[in-house]
Amino acid sequence: MNNFDFYSPTEFVFGRDTQKKTGKLISNLGAKNILLVYGGHSAEKSGLIDEIKNSLTEEGISFHILKGIKPNPTDDRVYEGIDIAKKNAVDFILAVGGGSVIDTAKAIAMGAVTDIDFWKFYIREAVPESALPIGVVLTIPAAGSEGSAATVITKIDGLRKISYSTNLIRPKFAILNPLLTITLPWFQTACGIVDMLCHIFERYFSNTPAPLVNSYSEAIMTSIIDRAMTLRINPEDYDARADIMWAGTLAHNGLCGVGKEEDWATHRIEHEVSAFYDVTHGAGLACIAPAWMTFVAKRNPDMLWRFSIDVMGVNPEGLSTEEIIEKGINALKEFYHGLGLTTSLRELVGKEPDIDGMVKSLEKNMGSTLGAYVPLSMEDCKEIYRLAL
Repeated sequence: MNNFDFYSPTEFVFGRDTQKKTGKLISNLGAKNILLVYGGHSAEKSGLIDEIKNSLTEEGISFHILKGIKPNPTDDRVYEGIDIAKKNAVDFILAVGGGSVIDTAKAIAMGAVTDIDFWKFYIREAVPESALPIGVVLTIPAAGSEGSAATVITKIDGLRKISYSTNLIRPKFAILNPLLTITLPWFQTACGIVDMLCHIFERYFSNTPAPLVNSYSEAIMTSIIDRAMTLRINPEDYDARADIMWAGTLAHNGLCGVGKEEDWATHRIEHEVSAFYDVTHGAGLACIAPAWMTFVAKRNPDMLWRFSIDVMGVNPEGLSTEEIIEKGINALKEFYHGLGLTTSLRELVGKEPDIDGMVKSLEKNMGSTLGAYVPLSMEDCKEIYRLAL
């Protein structure tokens, strides 16, 4: 295990009716004038937004609103939020929603306290020195952004989808009420499950020896798979939803990557898919992750062999390493199919994808190589896209 610095300052407030504590949590942090960021109709229709507004009003907190944040969040809404925050001297940002809303709030938090164009942080031309504090009411368990230092935004000009990470934007608190997720369409739940698994993959598939971290990462992955199947049968199972919601946080708060060199090739390869074709991130990962595994298994089978046995339940008796891994990848694909998702990139985007265009954009955004478990050239990435077809 390598040296590491693990920082997780977020207060997690978990369980039934916890959204009613929103105003009090913000008031305890000394904020009085906030920007409320959320998606739109579902949060309003369910009564959640009104409930949160009442909670804020009871604490004497004034609020301004930025709503209508869509999946694969874009820079135009970030600029809009920054403008609102600056004009109204906002002192706190509250995100109500899933990863797209939270990532937008994080970008606004960095941009609202500086005259530097926030996009320069994402393209590594500047480094933020401060950010407004952020709170979260989570409604979609998936991205893990409620407990992470990461944010992903797409710049409309050029369709550049890039992530950025800094501890400045870790939320001060995150409210997690599993009941808020029961009305989600199954597709969103399924895509969230894929995303949280892939957050662990990016840390689990590593060349750094870390037996303890690997063991509890495997426990989280097997629990996600088990509870996902429970939810597929009974979407209203509270305990299964609670496990899935907390697993999404554990998958991306850094705990599964401590002391390890992380990979992140799968996410970066998929970012081009969702940028080009505006597909849901988790749906794209369901296509890219098995293709990445198939490609890297030829060069570095070690962790894939273990994953196939300990997570996907392959019986290794009488099988070669290659056969074990093949069965493990097939089992993962079958799991994704069981969630109702495709593992065919061609089927997902509804046409022949522009592989050359995506690779060109990937190189522009990430450089000529990416990944650590198996370092990948752009030609390697092109082959992974082909394997995902």
